[in-house]
Amino acid sequence: MSGQGPLSGLRVLEVGHILAGPYATMLLADLGAQVTKIEPPGGDLSRQVSDAYFASLNRGKRSVRADLSTPQGQQRLHELVQDADALLVNLKPSAVRRYGLTYKMLEPWNERLVCVALTGWGMEAGDEPAFDYVVQAATGIAALTGEPDGPPRLPGYSSADNSAGLAAALGLLAQVVSGRGGQVDVSLRDVMLSQLNYHASAWLNEGAPPRRLGGAHAYYVPAQLFPTADGHLALFITHDGFWSLFATEAGVEGFTTMAERAARREEVIAAVTKALAADTAAGWEARLRPLLVPAAAVRTLPEALAEAPGTVVDAGGHRLVGSPFRIAGYEPEYGAPPGLGEHGDLV
Repeated sequence: MSGQGPLSGLRVLEVGHILAGPYATMLLADLGAQVTKIEPPGGDLSRQVSDAYFASLNRGKRSVRADLSTPQGQQRLHELVQDADALLVNLKPSAVRRYGLTYKMLEPWNERLVCVALTGWGMEAGDEPAFDYVVQAATGIAALTGEPDGPPRLPGYSSADNSAGLAAALGLLAQVVSGRGGQVDVSLRDVMLSQLNYHASAWLNEGAPPRRLGGAHAYYVPAQLFPTADGHLALFITHDGFWSLFATEAGVEGFTTMAERAARREEVIAAVTKALAADTAAGWEARLRPLLVPAAAVRTLPEALAEAPGTVVDAGGHRLVGSPFRIAGYEPEYGAPPGLGEHGDLV
């Protein structure tokens, strides 16, 4: 490891299961924070999925096993809290309170502690189930995804959990930087509604309801996936300069302004689809990239990983995608995921 991680010295406790919370704290661990999972007797539920799944969310952490429903478990929690900077909890609100994991309940042991509650709907909203796909359905994500005349769709990965994890890590660090202890609440619902920013603004300010466009962008045309002679191509034309370069290379005439392309969307899509049928997705990518036109052939995950070998790291024998943060002078040392209770076991 070169240099010291930017979060070196930050001590974070984690109580939670599966994805959103553990992903948040893993990002912090990658940046040098010491992260300790407080796991129940049976461990984080993700241990039951597979070793690879658990490793993808928990590399480089410590594990203490304690039953927080017992006096002994509560005593251990309070001991850990006294030396911690932050606690991130990813449980339903009633469990957060039942196990005494709010700032109000832990302040007597550490008034500078930052407590982050990562829940589905917010700490005051109750315990209704809030798994990733449920939240995507409830916040309008699924309704926007899919073909215009088809059923709603879900993306092929846990976008709500991962996005909420990032937001929770940011909220935690913001309160730590303030120098004050306190409670931070982050909900999957609020994060996903926030990510619908321009769609929500159009509706709230202009009364324009979101339209399902089969993955096409609501404002930019053409900006979507197109079939080619072999494979699909993502094209993202945001301004007239890009259009001019693309149209010249593809032999498409007209539609010179952004406003015209938006107004004549169907005609533009038809013309571009016809032009792209003359070459393969890989061929178009090779032709358009040197022109700096935003375009990429659709790849599978194995193909994408093969083209970016530097993103794959070793963490205790597990091959994983490393931290997305590149910090000058710092190279993370990716530790193995912890064994259950490896760093303390009261069960």
